[in-house]
Amino acid sequence: MAERTRLLLFTGKGGVGKTTVAAATALRAAQMGYKTLVLSVDPAHSLADALATPLGPEPQEVSENLFAQELDVYYSMKKHYGSVRELLLTVFKWQGVGRVEAEELAALPGMEEASAFLWLEQFYREGFFDLIVVDSAPTGETLTLLTLPQVTQWWLTKALPMQKMAFQSFGMMTRMTTGIPLDEGYRELDDLFTRLERIREVVSDPEVSSIRLVTNPERMVIREAQRTYTYLQLYGYLVDAVITNRILPPIKDEIFAPYLEAQAAHLEEIEATFAPLPSFRVPHLGREVFGLDLLERIGEALWGGADPTDTLYHERPYRVTEEGRRYRLSLHLPLLEDTPEVEQMGDALLIRVDKRRRHLVLPRFLAYYQMREHGLEDEWLNVWFEESR
Repeated sequence: MAERTRLLLFTGKGGVGKTTVAAATALRAAQMGYKTLVLSVDPAHSLADALATPLGPEPQEVSENLFAQELDVYYSMKKHYGSVRELLLTVFKWQGVGRVEAEELAALPGMEEASAFLWLEQFYREGFFDLIVVDSAPTGETLTLLTLPQVTQWWLTKALPMQKMAFQSFGMMTRMTTGIPLDEGYRELDDLFTRLERIREVVSDPEVSSIRLVTNPERMVIREAQRTYTYLQLYGYLVDAVITNRILPPIKDEIFAPYLEAQAAHLEEIEATFAPLPSFRVPHLGREVFGLDLLERIGEALWGGADPTDTLYHERPYRVTEEGRRYRLSLHLPLLEDTPEVEQMGDALLIRVDKRRRHLVLPRFLAYYQMREHGLEDEWLNVWFEESR
C-alpha cells in the first residue's frame, strides 16, 4: 500500500470520452499492483457501461486490485446527511414549504458534488486505496465541485438564519419533545464543513492530487478545455497532463480527407496551446469501448510503459496576483529571448511567439479591466491589468 493515497481527477467536455480514459487509467494502475478505486461523480453515469459491470453506490471489486463506484445522491444523503436532512426539512416546514417540495430542497444545490467530496475524504482518511481515479462530471460541474466548500457554506448560512448556539439549544429541546435531532443536525453540519475543507486542501495539494484534461481534436472541445485549464490554474489546482482522445488514423478516403486535415491542425494547436504540459494521445479503436479487454488496449496505448500514478508536471504555469488597484497575470514561457506580442481581444489574450499564436482565456472578472503593459522576466510573461475607466 502507498504511503499516501494518490488522487487523479479526469475532466472534459461532455462526450469526449473521459469515462473511458479514467477507467482505462484505473485498470492500468490496478494491473501494475496499485489498489485502485475508480469513482464516477457524473450524474449521467456511464462507468458501469464502460466496465460492462453493474455498479452500486458503494465500492465493489470488478477485477484484481480494481474497485468501482457510481455515486447516488440520495444514498449518499442517507449515509452522510441524515441529521442535516432532518434539520433542513424542519426549517423548510417552518417556512411553509410542502413535504414533497421540502424533500427536493433538502437535496442541496451541489449535493452530488458534495457527496463526492465526502466520499473522497472518507477514502483518503481510511487509506485503503493506493489510487483514487475520479471520473468527473463535465467541466462546468467539475468547477462547481472544486469550489463547493465555500458555496455550500454560504447557501446553508442563508437557509439557516438562526444563530448557532440558539439553534443548538432549541434543537435539544426539539429532540426531547419530538425526537427530531436538530442539535445533532447542526453538529453534523459543522462536521460537514470541516470534512469539505479538509478534502479541498488534499485536492489542492500537488503532491497528492492531479487533474487531467481530456479533449478531442475538435475546435469547440479545445476551446472549452482551454477555458477549464485557465480556471483550474486560477483556483490553484494542479493540471499535470492533457489527453487527446479518439484520434483517427490516416484514411485514404475523400469523405474523411477534410476531417483528417482539420484533425492534424487541431492536434498541433493542442500541443502549442497547452505546452509545456505533457500531451498524450489515444487512437480511435473504430468501435465503442465496453469491457475490460478494450479498456486494457486503451490503457496500453495511452500510458505505454509509464506509471499513470506519477505526477507528470509540477510547475504551475499560470497565476493571477493582486497588486494594489491592478492585477498581474503571469504566464510561464521558458526559452524565450524576446518579449512576445500581446493583445487583449475580449475575454482572451492573443500571444504571438515567433510564428505561433496562443489564445489564453481570461478569468471573467478581468473583463472589467484593461491590459496596460506587459514584459518578460525570468521566463515569465507578466501582463498588468487596470480597471477600465
